[in-house]
Amino acid sequence: MTKARDIMTPDPECVRSSDTVLDAAKRMAELQVGAMPICGEDNRLKGMLTDRDIVVKVLAEGKDPRAVNAGELAQGEAVTIGADDDAEEILRTMSQHQVRRLPVIDGHDLVGIVAQADVARSLKEPQIGDLLQALSTD
Repeated sequence: MTKARDIMTPDPECVRSSDTVLDAAKRMAELQVGAMPICGEDNRLKGMLTDRDIVVKVLAEGKDPRAVNAGELAQGEAVTIGADDDAEEILRTMSQHQVRRLPVIDGHDLVGIVAQADVARSLKEPQIGDLLQALSTD
């Protein structure tokens, strides 16, 4: 059975919670990614920062991205998946929480990111439709 560790992108780079949103956006552009994990100074996962978060929660509200720290956008406990969880569990978690990317945790360590596309590639065809439908409903 396919596990998260089999389909994830390993060794994700974190945005520090103390980094400005501008610096985070620049790093996301350099890496050509739409989301990055937010890690505290203790290297613990604090949340995920998405390009949408930057647009909606910073720019659209007229805030200065040089004055807002990434950690300010981390909301509550991050939704994660275990490295040994299977594709079915990943699908359930993404659907339940309406997220397209999940940090992969092994113990307390962030070891990867699994994206909607990673899961879709590992599922049978009918399940792909279920995933896309679940993530597309508002």
